[in-house]
Amino acid sequence: MMMPSIFGEDLFNDWMDFSFPDIDRKLYGKRADQIMKTDVKEKDTEYEVDIDLPGFKKEDVKAELKDGYLTIRAAKGVDREEKKEDGKYIRKERYSGNMSRSFYVGKNVTQEDIHAKFEDGILKLTVPKKEAKKAEEKSYITIEG
Repeated sequence: MMMPSIFGEDLFNDWMDFSFPDIDRKLYGKRADQIMKTDVKEKDTEYEVDIDLPGFKKEDVKAELKDGYLTIRAAKGVDREEKKEDGKYIRKERYSGNMSRSFYVGKNVTQEDIHAKFEDGILKLTVPKKEAKKAEEKSYITIEG
C-alpha cells in the first residue's frame, strides 16, 4: 500500500498514484510560488495585462506608476499571526508574503490612462499605447568661411 508523503514534494502524486507535470518549477525555478503569472495581450491601441493573484484581496494589491514603470505589489499574511491551540501545521503550501512585478509602459503614460479591475483573483489592467515623442529635427544654418 502506498502512503502519501507529507514531508516530501509528492503528497498528491503518491496519494493519487499518478504524477502532475511540474511545469511551474521548470519555468520559474524554486520561487515559482512567488511569481506573478502574467498574460499580456497587444491590441491596436492598448495592452491588456492579466495578472494571477489567487487568494489575494483587492486591498492587498497596490499599483504604482513611476518614471515610466508600472509596478504591481501584493502582500498577504505577512502581519497576521495565527494562533490555534487545536493543532499545528505540518505543511503549508499556500503563499503568504510579499511579491512585486514591474513593467515598462513608457514615460508618456499617466496614472489616469491606466485602468485596473480586480476580479476573481485576477488583476486586469488596460494600458494605452503611446508613442514616444519624437525629437525635434533641428535645421542648422550652414556657416561659410
